[in-house]
Amino acid sequence: MRQTGMAGRMAAGLAAAGLAGAPATAADRTAIGVFRDWGAFREGPADAPTRCFAIAEPPRGTAASGRGAFASIASWPAKRIRAQIAIRLSHAPRGAVTLSIANSAFVLLARGQEAWALDRRADARIVATMRSGSSMSVSGVTVTGVPFADAYRLRGVASAIDAASLACPPRR
Repeated sequence: MRQTGMAGRMAAGLAAAGLAGAPATAADRTAIGVFRDWGAFREGPADAPTRCFAIAEPPRGTAASGRGAFASIASWPAKRIRAQIAIRLSHAPRGAVTLSIANSAFVLLARGQEAWALDRRADARIVATMRSGSSMSVSGVTVTGVPFADAYRLRGVASAIDAASLACPPRR
């Protein structure tokens, strides 16, 4: 599948970042679709995918744009992991970071420029809140003491998560 526009930019960014795991080749990654600000992708063969995910980058013109930041929600059928959030931050934080959506705030664990929910229950709460939100931000303090915030639009997130989940059904 030829990837153009937003799907192509997301795929290029994913290849460079490795999406918090072993990088897949372009032949191993298939664009499922682009849903407003979010894309959905599948890695591996259609009959036995290894990972499927919804992903977005910070909007152009924001402080985090072009710094390699992204937010993703992934499923790994073989590991029985569903809807796990992973965020690549624009800066390495000094400690934990906070994910804010509307009136909800979630503490994320951070290591280097990567951040994750505390556990599967936190993943589920975050994903449920993302589905009803319009935007989210991940904020913290860099290792040099400068505050930062990576902002994301949530338009299309529910559709992208659903498309990725359907493309990676649980293995029995």
